[in-house]
Amino acid sequence: MIEILDSTLRDGAQSENVSFSAADKKAVIKALADFGIPFIEAGNPGSNPKDTELFQVLGEYYDRLVAFGATRRKSMRCEEDMLFMSLIASPAKTVSIFGKASVFHVKEILGVSLDENLAMISESVRFAKSVGKVVFFDAEHFFDGYKLDPVYSIEVIKAAESAGASRIVLCDTNGGSFPDEVFEITKVVKNVLDSGVILGIHCHNDCGFADANAVLAVKAGASHIQGTFTGIGERCGNTNLSAVIPALMLKRGQNCIPPENLPRLTETARIIAEIANIRLPDGLPFVGKSAFAHKGGMHTDGVRKNPNSFEHISPASVGNERNILLSEVAGRAAVIAKVSRILTDREVNKDSPEISDLVNTIKEREAAGYQYEGAGASFEILVRERFGIMPEYFTLDYYKLLGEKTGDAEALTSAIIKARVNDRTRLRVHEGDGPVNAIDKALRKALAQFYPVLESVHLSDYKVRIIDSKEATAAIVRVLIESTDGVNVWTTVGASTNIINASVSALIDSIKYKLLLEEKN
Repeated sequence: MIEILDSTLRDGAQSENVSFSAADKKAVIKALADFGIPFIEAGNPGSNPKDTELFQVLGEYYDRLVAFGATRRKSMRCEEDMLFMSLIASPAKTVSIFGKASVFHVKEILGVSLDENLAMISESVRFAKSVGKVVFFDAEHFFDGYKLDPVYSIEVIKAAESAGASRIVLCDTNGGSFPDEVFEITKVVKNVLDSGVILGIHCHNDCGFADANAVLAVKAGASHIQGTFTGIGERCGNTNLSAVIPALMLKRGQNCIPPENLPRLTETARIIAEIANIRLPDGLPFVGKSAFAHKGGMHTDGVRKNPNSFEHISPASVGNERNILLSEVAGRAAVIAKVSRILTDREVNKDSPEISDLVNTIKEREAAGYQYEGAGASFEILVRERFGIMPEYFTLDYYKLLGEKTGDAEALTSAIIKARVNDRTRLRVHEGDGPVNAIDKALRKALAQFYPVLESVHLSDYKVRIIDSKEATAAIVRVLIESTDGVNVWTTVGASTNIINASVSALIDSIKYKLLLEEKN
């Protein structure tokens, strides 16, 4: 069994443009706990009022929560250091104490003697242990320190071990170590620690090796991995747990969480990305929307015949799904494969009249600026329309936009829309930050009475591309809108010589697809 500690709320919160509110932190903790992560590092309870308050209201998670903080400061007893004592006062049962494991950092950064550093570590660990805490020791800058002075770096971790730390975690804090170095050094450390101490690994991704370093450390004897769920973190990020967990479980047979929870991996990654207000990278292993995407004709034909031909695991095993991309290199086989996945209750083949109609429609629309390769939701709506099974959720009869800017004030746009649901008409007006936002708000306002689920939907990305710049203002504009309800993510497309019309087309598809998802569920 490989033990996992998630540091999204501490290391992840140090990412650029990421900031968690207290409510956000509670939501992340719940998502991680539901997924089965045994240790959740929730921050430093003495560093700010938000974290101090947070630890007081998470009683149901105290067995999982880990409070993070430094050793006592130099020239102080543990009881005199208020910051250290706030760590100890945390209701969390586990504390993670970090200390310097590099001669360079001890002398140049802390400005203390090597012996004083050892005393700071051993006294802090021993004090925390004496008041009933389970103590993890993070050996900060361990790999760089070991390469500089291996004897002293080993002294540091032995001091923490002797004082009662139950986990010794080796940190590649600057993210500059190579996998072979991590493997060899971890193997040495494993041999010098007592058998009762669990050896851990904590890697940063500055060389792009964080995931590989974690896996190699496990091979060398580590059985505790620290990282963030989607790899976010300071600078280039941390070990990506949403990649390392399935890799170890599915490839090496080493359980990290309850196996029955693994199909919730993609959902959990999307939930956490949504809370962090970041876009989950399409190419993220296992959980990205492109992780099982196939475009080339040979690839799409191969996975249609046997998924093992171009997929290293089943997408369903991690809660993701296969995505057959439509393009000039995909061909009719790709269209049939994609339609078969959408219409699971129908027999579809190359002779189906709807397929010929659909292929011709795709060609016509691509000539008009549409592209369905990255807009699977719009493609599904198109398929259902061609096969006569797309519900008529609503109709947008018209919209009108009014814009005005006075002085230095921000320009606001007002949208007037008229929408119909069956025989009931709604006329609504709303202001927004720009025309698309105004229309989006007005349309949702009109539909809210009929479809309350739309309240959970918002646009997470908006992209505009000019198809032929030589046409200047008469050029075709393609708009891609990515939407989310906090769990699902989908992309829709619109194209027109008018950017507003293109945006509205993509927006309508986005809303219809959410309603389609609700019907499927």
